[in-house]
Amino acid sequence: MRAVIQRVREASVTVEGRVTGQIGQGLAVLLGVLEGDTREEAAFLARKLVELRIFTDEADKMNRSVTDVGGGVLVISQFTLGADCSHGRRPSFIRAARPDVANELYEYFLECVRSQFSGPVETGVFGAHMDFRLWNDGPVTILFDTAEMMRKG
Repeated sequence: MRAVIQRVREASVTVEGRVTGQIGQGLAVLLGVLEGDTREEAAFLARKLVELRIFTDEADKMNRSVTDVGGGVLVISQFTLGADCSHGRRPSFIRAARPDVANELYEYFLECVRSQFSGPVETGVFGAHMDFRLWNDGPVTILFDTAEMMRKG
């Protein structure tokens, strides 16, 4: 699984003119499920996300989690994170998981986040064309890749 995590002042996602998810301060997460990803990876990633200390404390150090600051989490499915751009000019998405598998792991990831986090967890609509707006705070943007993170421990 791959995720792009952004510390935001606010973020929202709209599908067909209707806001489906919206948060104030918190984390905006683009989540890509790749072929071969597992529930173990989804649970690992959810735990890392909720515990990630990228919000500043009184000393202006990144030392607080989204839980510590009372923020929200907005998770958007993003199959294009599985893009392979190594050949030619058009990305290949062959590494992205099939939609049925990706949706199941996306939903499981959301379940894991909600079980560990008491704040709001908002979403887009899986497989839909979405308009995503955010006000990045910092900017602070972190990349997660479970293939690398779990291998390194």
